[in-house]
Amino acid sequence: MKPIESFVNQVLHGDCIPIMQSMPTESVDLAVTDPPYLVKYLPRDGRQCANDDNDGWLEPAFRELYRVLKSNTFCISFYGWPWVERFMHAWKEAGFRPVSHLAWVKSHCSREGYTRSYHEVGFLLAKGKPQRPPHPPSDVLPWEYTGNELHPNQKPVIAITLLIEAYSKPGDIVLDPSAGSGTTAVAAKACRRHFILIEKVWHHCQVARQRLNQ
Repeated sequence: MKPIESFVNQVLHGDCIPIMQSMPTESVDLAVTDPPYLVKYLPRDGRQCANDDNDGWLEPAFRELYRVLKSNTFCISFYGWPWVERFMHAWKEAGFRPVSHLAWVKSHCSREGYTRSYHEVGFLLAKGKPQRPPHPPSDVLPWEYTGNELHPNQKPVIAITLLIEAYSKPGDIVLDPSAGSGTTAVAAKACRRHFILIEKVWHHCQVARQRLNQ
C-alpha cells in the first residue's frame, strides 16, 4: 500500500483495479464515476470506449472502490440502463446500498430507438449510513451539451458539481476510477476538493491533464 497523499491531485494512467488495490483502505471521501455502459457504443465518428464490450471489470472495480471509500460516504455512478441488473448486482455485491436514482435532462435528443432519448441516468450509492446533507439536491439535475469534443461520452461539469458540493466538503478527496477526459476533477477543483483520477486510455489521460493545467 502507498500513502493516499501519493495519489492525490494526480491523473493516473492504467487499469483502475490494480491501482486502487495499491491505495489504503477507507482513504477517499467521495467517488464520482462514469464507467463504460456495456453497450458497445459506436458513435458516428468511430471512437470507442475501452471495456464497453465486456463486464469482467465491473465487480472487481466496484469492490475496490467500496474498500477505498471511508465509512458512511457516497459513490455516484452513471450506468448503462440496458444492463441495469449487471450494475446493480455489482454494486450490491460490493456492499453499496442504492439510496437515490438520478436523472440528467438534456435539451437535445442523443439517441432514437423505440423512444427518443433526452436524459442520462445514475445512482447515488451509500457505504454504511452517511448523514443526509443539509440541503439535499434534486434527483433531476442540469445538463449542458458538450459536443463530446474531448471524449465519446464526455459529461458536462455542471452535471456533477451540485453532487460534489452536497456529498463532500472542501478539502475532501474525490475519486474517479473511470476518468475519461477529467470532468470529475475539473468539478472537484471548482468545489475546492482534491481529486484522484484513473484512466486506462493514454490519450484521455493527456486530455485530462491538459484541462487541469489550463
